[in-house]
Amino acid sequence: MTPRSSAHETIRSLLTRRWFFRDCAVGLGTMALADLLGRDAGFAGASNSRAATVSSKTDPLAPQRPHYVGRAKSVIFLFMAGAPSHLELFDFKPKLAEFDGKLPPAELIKDYRAAFINPNSKLLGPRFKFAKHGQCGAELSELLPHTASIVDDIAIAKSMVTDAFNHAPGQILMSTGSQQFGRPSIGSWVTYGLGSESRDLPAFVVFSSGKKGPSGGNSNWGSGFLPTVYQGVQFRGAGEPVLYLSNPRGIDPQLQRDTLDSIRRLNEMRLGTIGDPEIATRINSFEMAYRMQTSAPELMDIAQEPKHILEMYGAEVSGGKPSFANNCLLARRLVERGVRFVELFHEAWDQHGNLKADLKVNCKETDQACAALIKDLKQRGLLDETLVIWGGEFGRTPMVQGGGDDGRDHHPNAFTMWLAGGGIKPGTTLGESDDFGFNAVTDRVHVNDLHATLLHLLGFDHTKLTYRFQGRDFRLTDVSGEIVQKLLA
Repeated sequence: MTPRSSAHETIRSLLTRRWFFRDCAVGLGTMALADLLGRDAGFAGASNSRAATVSSKTDPLAPQRPHYVGRAKSVIFLFMAGAPSHLELFDFKPKLAEFDGKLPPAELIKDYRAAFINPNSKLLGPRFKFAKHGQCGAELSELLPHTASIVDDIAIAKSMVTDAFNHAPGQILMSTGSQQFGRPSIGSWVTYGLGSESRDLPAFVVFSSGKKGPSGGNSNWGSGFLPTVYQGVQFRGAGEPVLYLSNPRGIDPQLQRDTLDSIRRLNEMRLGTIGDPEIATRINSFEMAYRMQTSAPELMDIAQEPKHILEMYGAEVSGGKPSFANNCLLARRLVERGVRFVELFHEAWDQHGNLKADLKVNCKETDQACAALIKDLKQRGLLDETLVIWGGEFGRTPMVQGGGDDGRDHHPNAFTMWLAGGGIKPGTTLGESDDFGFNAVTDRVHVNDLHATLLHLLGFDHTKLTYRFQGRDFRLTDVSGEIVQKLLA
């Protein structure tokens, strides 16, 4: 080290120490007092004090008021990633069965672009039987006996359309309202607008089951350009929900609390200086992790549930492997504890081949638990304030894929989703597709319309829930979206 550099380091060290003892020694005590006063001021409604302002900035997930009183307080999205075949599950087409093995009408496929097949491929009739159920008379596949038991509690939308015909862009569009990466997900918009009623668990929780993770990856629950405090937290389906939740050996609770308090005060001081929302995220993350050490193990312990509830879901206490059934039960436990948005991805529905066998497996893994979730929420008085959504990123072609008769390609022009609770009109079927299940022909519902309706049920005007980024106001529905009034109770 040269004399000059040595002197430079000495001066920098002195300045650093002078700065710390002058600004931080007093500052830490001041911030500690301000924090205590801020809590009292916050309860007293004193919003003009600096302490109260600091406190609100460091709690970005505090409950917020929507534009008006919404019907729903929380959302559970059962995302059937990979795209279920509406033609085998919800949208029975006798005409398609009649034309099985024949080429489609030329006018049907004019200007149509498929993902992998020649559009002029033979038509494939439905591979399973359908029957009507409930007082509403909804027609469902024999693969969905449990969903058949809740048809009077759900609304089935058979006229969904999307702009994407491949998985990653389709999932990102369904999750964020755009095919472009980097936009906030639905759950992020919801927690940005409403905050959270849970102090001990994340506001937005994600589970994943099935053969693999979703094709769109973490962007499906990312916060995009919103502060990262609003991104989804992925929980594991068994064991500790997140890694490294327990303290290492040698760290007792008091040492941990003292350390977190010191870090918090330094972060709050920095936040007050530069106002970076990511510092608020950091503060919130430390505190949430601390509280989760107690709340998360209790949440994950489904052995507390009565035997008849476990059996209703098909959930298993032992085994150690994540399952969709367990995740559905955990979703109910989460909204019961005030979590705002829960998303369950089940990536297993991409049947380009082996359609019949795979659909049987997929429905066996999901049908019972989905129906149990609706029944459980209803009997606990939670369904009226919990919006449940079931569906994938698009549908499947009425044309066969491959040389056999057991596969369908991606299809954006018509598919089916169902919704329940939270202000949805139960026992209804909205829209229809044409005789081949190819195009939605009445009451078309675009993905942006679904998002507009979701936000409406939570109490938001979707055109006004915005965030300024790169010089313009962005929203979940971008420049589109209409509320689907026929879905509303």
